Amino acid sequence: MSETINNHDYLVISEDFFSVQGEGITTGHPSYFIRLKDCNLTCGATRALARQVKDAGLGNTDPGSFKGDLHEAGQATWTCDSLPVWLFGEKKPFEYLINRWKEHKNYDGSTMLDWVFAGQTHLIWTGGEPALPRHQKCIVKFLDHLAKEYKHRDDSFTNYGVYNEIETNGTQFIQDELYNDLHQINCSAKLSNTGLSKEERIVPDAIMRIRDHWNSWFKFVISTEEDIKEFIADYLEPFNIDMTQVVCMPGMDSRENFHERTAFVFEMAKKYGFTGLSRMHVSAWDKTCSV
Repeated sequence: MSETINNHDYLVISEDFFSVQGEGITTGHPSYFIRLKDCNLTCGATRALARQVKDAGLGNTDPGSFKGDLHEAGQATWTCDSLPVWLFGEKKPFEYLINRWKEHKNYDGSTMLDWVFAGQTHLIWTGGEPALPRHQKCIVKFLDHLAKEYKHRDDSFTNYGVYNEIETNGTQFIQDELYNDLHQINCSAKLSNTGLSKEERIVPDAIMRIRDHWNSWFKFVISTEEDIKEFIADYLEPFNIDMTQVVCMPGMDSRENFHERTAFVFEMAKKYGFTGLSRMHVSAWDKTCSV
């Protein structure tokens, strides 16, 4: 890492890859995922276990088989599958991503950078928690750099069409600088099925800020009908969130029970009126990370 990188002129990246969005309202859309390091929550696991995973070192805990201790003990119904990934990361200069996009050639001879500027490939800021304050500053500076250095380079770039999605747990207040750059907020608001306390999971100012964005969605992981009653009581009613702004997906991480769990979500969607979805990357690849 060059020591010439200035304050916030970098992104702390755990992994980055090209795929399709497997969850949420833009499921199926070609997307470039940028997973940023660290999170303030450890869904399905205690912080002590997270420290053990970190101490074990990068690559020594398989995300596909990782199961948190709260999950193992029955205090949670699912585990954050990306925890063994986002615990680690490296500072990368802005040109790291841009060079990767330039090198990626599409079927027609264009590059990933062309698709990013056209909005044909969405940028997915994920984690971990990409809305941590230090990440917000870095993302804003990256987008400013992208616009300044590349927007004007030829006529095909006159329409700056970068489409930014952020995947946040809803506990971080998103400041104006980033808020106004976001085309979509996917808020994975957490329930008690994470094994975490309500005080950890629910931050009113952050939730209301997300609710008021012009294109925001509240995405809940549900395993039982009680989970639905909980998010109505803890989120929809106190924060005046409409059910049409809600998407739900099943709490599963393998193909083993994919169809049964997806059918459950769809039946609940018919009953309660939210948008029912599944986890299509699990169906396609039987994996939850890096695909």
